[in-house]
Amino acid sequence: MKNLKTVMTWRQAITAFLECYAPGIVQKEQEHGYSAYADLPMRREAWSNYVDFLCKNGEISDWQQANWSQPTFCDGYGCNS
Repeated sequence: MKNLKTVMTWRQAITAFLECYAPGIVQKEQEHGYSAYADLPMRREAWSNYVDFLCKNGEISDWQQANWSQPTFCDGYGCNS
């Protein structure tokens, strides 16, 4: 997507991801016995899939998709950005 009139910011995307996807991810981790630590590959893949969806849906630009870093949630530091 190029030349979008408005786009979602990185912080807005993180907030939506944490509200909509993080609880399900944490639940899956607990179901699979990851109570003491996070399944970081699953978290990172979920974020990447989410960013890909946002780009394909026209909510963020190609540049944003290619350049956004992952939130700290994907590094195992809880649900903070």
